[in-house]
Amino acid sequence: MNQPMMDCRFLLRLFEQTGSSMNANLKGKVAIVTGSTSGIGLGIAQGLAQVGAHVVLNGLGDANEIESSRKALEAYGVKALYNNADMTDGAQTEQMVHDTVKALGSVDILVNNAGIQNVSPVEDFPPEKWDRIIAINLSSSFHTVKAAVPYMKKAGWGRIINLASAHGLVASPFKSAYVAAKHGIVGFTKSVALEVAQNGITCNAICPGYVRTALVENQIKDTAKARGITEDEVVKNVMLAAQWTKKFVTVEQLAGVALFLCSPAAENITGTSLAVDGGWTAA
Repeated sequence: MNQPMMDCRFLLRLFEQTGSSMNANLKGKVAIVTGSTSGIGLGIAQGLAQVGAHVVLNGLGDANEIESSRKALEAYGVKALYNNADMTDGAQTEQMVHDTVKALGSVDILVNNAGIQNVSPVEDFPPEKWDRIIAINLSSSFHTVKAAVPYMKKAGWGRIINLASAHGLVASPFKSAYVAAKHGIVGFTKSVALEVAQNGITCNAICPGYVRTALVENQIKDTAKARGITEDEVVKNVMLAAQWTKKFVTVEQLAGVALFLCSPAAENITGTSLAVDGGWTAA
């Protein structure tokens, strides 16, 4: 099901009050958001479109719903495209970046959000699922960054935002592949940030706690099975037990953080991992 388009006008007012106009800053910029046909990725794409950035969507889903989301983005007066590149295929992933530049003239903002999950004890973890999680959650970011950085260097400006996870900073049982991939994203973010620091490019990771997206709904079911407890117990005693606010992180909050990282105020923030996790990793 399509999610309702969120309203980021409060973000515009915030930046206007602090003397930093997001609308002027991102107007005409071109953003690629992987895994953006639903959930966190779509929310970030909506936020970027609302402040003037052209957006390329990518991900799986019903073709009619994807087209509906694409048209909704264009209602903000920007160009919105959809690219169906398979994030397990490095060649397709890199070609998506080149196709974006060909169609829209540049790639200024890259948000690596595509991700999948599997919950299973390590001795039972299917090798093919391990390989797929590493390919989508980690290796796809290498391929997009590899292709995008030369264009950003030429432009003298770029913003790379990698969606990691609180699991990029701490571990949980039964998520060996996901935790490995997200820790890899945090390290990859640091390394890339140092390489491009003098080229007007920043590279940061956002590390969300639990967000109640379709991916997390599936995790609730899988975790209940893996631990032999009810789904309500998973939410209360596993997920929100770790988040001291006892609240799920929202898609709108993550979009706000992404917009901040694209703003002039964040020009000197690079190589960081910003935890948006209700205090999870503070404990």
